Amino acid sequence: MPSIDRDTQAVQGVGYGLAAYLMWGCFPLFFALFDGVPAYEILVHRVLWSCVFLAGVATVLRRWRPVREAFARPRQLGRVLGCAVLIAINWGLFIYAVETQHVLQASLGYYLTPLINIALGMLVLRERMSRVQGLAVGLAGIAIGLQLALLGTLPWISLVLALSFGTYGLLRKQVPLDGLSGLLVETLLLLPLGLVALGALSQAGLSHLLADTRTTLLLVACGVITAVPLLAFAGAARRLRLATLGFLMYLNPSVQFLIALFVFDEPLEPAQLATFVLIWIGLALYSWSAWQRRAPSQARA
Repeated sequence: MPSIDRDTQAVQGVGYGLAAYLMWGCFPLFFALFDGVPAYEILVHRVLWSCVFLAGVATVLRRWRPVREAFARPRQLGRVLGCAVLIAINWGLFIYAVETQHVLQASLGYYLTPLINIALGMLVLRERMSRVQGLAVGLAGIAIGLQLALLGTLPWISLVLALSFGTYGLLRKQVPLDGLSGLLVETLLLLPLGLVALGALSQAGLSHLLADTRTTLLLVACGVITAVPLLAFAGAARRLRLATLGFLMYLNPSVQFLIALFVFDEPLEPAQLATFVLIWIGLALYSWSAWQRRAPSQARA
């Protein structure tokens, strides 16, 4: 009976994980719906309405206690504020990438994130890097250097997305808050700045809120589309091993990659394709290494 329960939990977890990563992967389709709304204004509304929606979810689920405890510890809030700034940078740059038709670069950034996490773990946490992990990170470095040499430009959107999200994950691990509570605290910290920005836009006559029904609904929906995949991911994280979640993670940039090519018709230069191929090889090595480490522990269990 317990094994049947575990199997059911695993199936549910995979379902939640697929839903979360598919929704994240389809984000370019949503943000492409905004017509004439600048990325910074969409970011302001994403922060504001995410905060409102998450506050409602926390109220329904009675999850305000960890939020209150977080605000009662100023030292902890410093790290959470760092997380808030990093996630705002990541959100804003992703919206900018969609707006300027650089979804391929965004996809590359999220493919790079696991390898950036390895490098940050070694540089910041002094973690030991295995030879296979070192090779994977080295291939990522070669890929970026190759694109710089052949195209003469750094894929800065990819690098900033990967570094901001990787550093966010590094800081987030040091904060004892679950996904819902953590993101609510982060958006609450950003809320005053968001309200000031919204007021400034309104004062200058540049606000698109209430400009027309369609745009208003899209701006308000930013909160829902931010929170729903997070809740699905939390459901997956409770039911699945981290290794399984890690494999599902590649679904997000893969969907973005396909959307960029076949929906937005973004050109894929040979140098860019070579960059992706090297990153994919690095990720395959990283995944194989993670699987090898997982196998002995399963055998002992």
